[in-house]
Amino acid sequence: MYDHPLPLLGGLSAAEFLRDYWQKRPLLVRAALPDFPCPISPEELAGLACEDEVESRLIVQQPDQQPPWQVRHGPFSEADFLALPERQWTVLVQEINKHVPDFALLQQRFDFIPNWRLDDVMVSYAADQGGVGPHADNYDVFLIQGAGRRRWQLSEQDAGPDRLIPGLPLRVLADFQPQQEYILEAGDMLYLPPGVVHDGVALGDSTTISVGFRAPNQVELLSAYLADCLASMDGERFYEDPDLAPQSNPGAITPAALNKVATIIRSLPLDDARISEWFGSFITDVRPGHYLPEPEAPLDAPGFAAQLQQHGELWRSEYARFAYIEQAGGRRQLFVAGEVYPLEGALVQAAPLLCGQRRFSAAEIEQALAWPGMMALLLSLHQLGAIYFPSP
Repeated sequence: MYDHPLPLLGGLSAAEFLRDYWQKRPLLVRAALPDFPCPISPEELAGLACEDEVESRLIVQQPDQQPPWQVRHGPFSEADFLALPERQWTVLVQEINKHVPDFALLQQRFDFIPNWRLDDVMVSYAADQGGVGPHADNYDVFLIQGAGRRRWQLSEQDAGPDRLIPGLPLRVLADFQPQQEYILEAGDMLYLPPGVVHDGVALGDSTTISVGFRAPNQVELLSAYLADCLASMDGERFYEDPDLAPQSNPGAITPAALNKVATIIRSLPLDDARISEWFGSFITDVRPGHYLPEPEAPLDAPGFAAQLQQHGELWRSEYARFAYIEQAGGRRQLFVAGEVYPLEGALVQAAPLLCGQRRFSAAEIEQALAWPGMMALLLSLHQLGAIYFPSP
């Protein structure tokens, strides 16, 4: 399924793109998404930025002032937008896939990349000449041009902390030296791997859709795993030395003492099965400060079936991350929002089904209900807030 040419990738197959471009070099694709007109207007985007539960930023360039960029965080008011200048400002809404279903479904076009690497979909609207300055990100991003046009300049120069303009609320490069330039029209797409410096400037009013893929850094992985291990260990056990022998100098740390300390450290559970289950929970867990919107009331099996018939479809919540791991003996572990669901027998089919798409027809779910344990799994996920029936 990954060997045929994809218009999204300019005729490259997914395998070719991953081999030649992913985390290696940029790729410009003209008319990558001509069938995806931007599903939100600037006015609707501004309306979202005024809501409490929406993460948003407003960036205003002020070249003649210090600092030359002003950053404010939402929620905003109508008065905030009415007070903006005619040019050189940008409003950005993070995780718009949680609020606009079309952006949730957009993510499925990138299913050749593991879902656990997916961060979110962000939409930015910029007035003429608006932008956030030349900068480099530490994640992969697909920049899709919605309405209008935007000029992108790229550079492979160093963007380390000592190369940034000091004192700014943004990581803006002090001495940007562009090496490539592209003007994106509606439907065009630019892929950027981590570390590539880029500067996008609106040519007239412009909307850009960003599909970002973020990987946890190594310190984050190690510290999170260590914290999980420590939580399961006995805090009442101490270093012991009942065999302590006299030593000539009290300042010496003896080989025997070092060996005891090394033994304690080596006692951390580092087996593959333990790490696998931890990682599935860790990478799908709900982020701090976020939550799953739970249903008003739990459903039983007849109630679930009735809701399915009434609504005709079931959706995965964008507030929950889904992933699964293959296990020995034909078993699978399904991970949803940090919870683990061991699957056996026919129910193992639930993992690829639930992880492979975001919207399910009533017919698909009814067919899957023939698997023993499927109804119980769906009721648990519904109560968790990980799946829901759409509003009429």
